[in-house]
Amino acid sequence: MVKRAAGALLQSLIIDRRSGRSLSTQLYVGLRDLILSGGLDGGERLPATRTLARDLDLSRTIVVEAFDRLISEELIEARIGSGTFVSQLLNLDGARDARRKPVSLAAGRLSKRLLTATAQFGERQRLPFQPRAFTTAVPAFDLFPLAQWARISAKHWRGSRPDVMGYGEPYGHGHLRSAIASHLRSNRGITCETDQIFIVGGAQQAFHLIGSMLLDPGDSVWIENPGAIGARNSLIACGATLVPVPVDANGLRVDEGLRLAPDFRLAFVTPSHQQPMGTVMSLERRIALLGAANKTSAWIIEDDYDGEFFFGGRPPPTLKSIDTAGLVIYVGTFSKSLFPSLRLGFILAPPALVATFQTVMKTFLSGVASSTQAIVAEFIDEGHFTTHIRRMRRLYAERHEALCVAASRHLDGLLGVATTTGGLHTIGTLHGDVSEREIAAEADARGVTVSPLSRFLIAPQSARGLVLGFGGAQTSEIENGVRTLADVLTTLSKPRERNRRQTPVAAVRR
Repeated sequence: MVKRAAGALLQSLIIDRRSGRSLSTQLYVGLRDLILSGGLDGGERLPATRTLARDLDLSRTIVVEAFDRLISEELIEARIGSGTFVSQLLNLDGARDARRKPVSLAAGRLSKRLLTATAQFGERQRLPFQPRAFTTAVPAFDLFPLAQWARISAKHWRGSRPDVMGYGEPYGHGHLRSAIASHLRSNRGITCETDQIFIVGGAQQAFHLIGSMLLDPGDSVWIENPGAIGARNSLIACGATLVPVPVDANGLRVDEGLRLAPDFRLAFVTPSHQQPMGTVMSLERRIALLGAANKTSAWIIEDDYDGEFFFGGRPPPTLKSIDTAGLVIYVGTFSKSLFPSLRLGFILAPPALVATFQTVMKTFLSGVASSTQAIVAEFIDEGHFTTHIRRMRRLYAERHEALCVAASRHLDGLLGVATTTGGLHTIGTLHGDVSEREIAAEADARGVTVSPLSRFLIAPQSARGLVLGFGGAQTSEIENGVRTLADVLTTLSKPRERNRRQTPVAAVRR
């Protein structure tokens, strides 16, 4: 770098007058990066503010403001009568190397648990979450009662400042906990008390919290295969040894779980609407699972992520509602019943774990925003929640029917779309040998989202398919999406069909 008596000639600084950032911020960031990267050494003199302003065609006020910020951060120092210099602190032992060598998070600097967990997470590219055909886990944004929500929100924000702005209760907003307990008793058939309800920042936080409380590193956890990705990763992060237990039309294969890991510590299930296969766990399997857990003193997490939306007649009982031994930890979320950005879920703890949850919540967690909880509580109390649930059940039944009808017209012989009795998604079984991921990539390029079944697998299995969400797409979008998917499957299948037809000819010629 060229130097002169008036200080360093800072030729590398670039000021973009078309940028949205202020000129003072650009200069500050440029000087800071130059210092921290080792471009300017400790003790090196900087140009006078007037000189630098002239060199960069800036006003002196802008340069003074940038210098003041750097002085406040002790990156430069002003010496009366001498000028402005890069701080000598940057010449301390190790500081020069730290500035000039990029930090590498080598394996040894990370916790062993994190290294183990990330190796098991696998490559799971995040799927689009915009409401289109056939995005999973997205409810019907288009028919959410925003007017009522906005009115309740405005009313809440006019409340007392301590209630609106202060720290909330560690276990959750009392009004919301009471409303949830009442809803579970009347709508899900679960006998519970308010003090068993704990509010968390979504279901995934609930899974991680439960795993951290109940599991020691290496403990065996039964988990459905295929199964829920978020729960799987949360339990892996807790150090669990996951035992992939196959599922069939009746749900988790308890006999296989006992064969694979008879000493399991925890089981994770989605009995009301298996994620992702969409089946309902039979009563026989539920009883068998409760019996196995009771025999080995294991706990069960019941994830009822979209159980509100059963439209196949009378809904099956929750696993929690038939648990007489107090083994089931019930986890619910408002991501599907209301909307995902709330990041609001809850845990219904068995009586034996209530005191433990109270200790953990009071000691380690800061809780969910009290304003969000208060708004949801009033939304439930005013009856909008149950009205919304009833309306969405009908809507999702209609959208599921639209998917099945369109599939029968356009996907025959390409994809066998299963009927389901609830929730926001179903499964499609592939008939050809086209790669699931290849289909997903091509469909995405054409504005349609499909989830490969392999995303949900922990252990390999022979079934191949696509998970199709119908909750967030209107019927016209579903019809168009099915047509697009049919075209994708047909296009990708043609080269393989040609190759199969040509193979015998080639063999004869040889």
